[in-house]
Amino acid sequence: MTQCARCGKHVCLEAASPDMPGGCPMEGEGTLYEESLEEYKKPEIRNIAVNAAITEAAGYGVWSRLEEIAEFAWRAHFNKLGMAFCMGLSKEAARVEKVLRKFGFDVESAVCKTGRRPKELLGMRDEDKVRPGTFEVICNPIAQAKLLNKEKTDLNIVIGLCVGHDTLFFKYSQAPVTVLAVKDRVLAHNPLGAIYSEFYYSKKFAAHKKPK
Repeated sequence: MTQCARCGKHVCLEAASPDMPGGCPMEGEGTLYEESLEEYKKPEIRNIAVNAAITEAAGYGVWSRLEEIAEFAWRAHFNKLGMAFCMGLSKEAARVEKVLRKFGFDVESAVCKTGRRPKELLGMRDEDKVRPGTFEVICNPIAQAKLLNKEKTDLNIVIGLCVGHDTLFFKYSQAPVTVLAVKDRVLAHNPLGAIYSEFYYSKKFAAHKKPK
């Protein structure tokens, strides 16, 4: 088992530690870590890893997420950027594109509703729609990924795709992917607010039950 979230020691931050906590994957997964290091020897993987670390060090606590993405892309020589965004964040996506173009990037973008296919094609019932009784278009993250793949983007940026739709985009994107914003309409797109808030953490979460 790998239960790093339950660990309070974080010996992985130390140069050496004889006091390994019970169940630490570093204790018995030496082969796995060696295999991982082999992956970093691949030029395209090393390019991402090294420049991610350099960007982290240069802008830690200084740059916003959007600035970090630009700085990382510059360092990794990713010149053509793709944006996969939610229709509900169209205004934000337009502003992000404007910023990235000012930074000198070539930007391609694909909205979630592209293709204009009705939800009935997925076998969805009318009562499963956001607004039953109306024509609703499926979110189409596979098409978003394929459109950006066709444009041969170097790096794709996700802006507010729904849970699950983002999963499909990650699966079908040929270019590496980073996330600028995740959708959380309740908490102003700040999902960790639910963890920082005592109301959510102790009361609202307790009311959630797994559907039958």
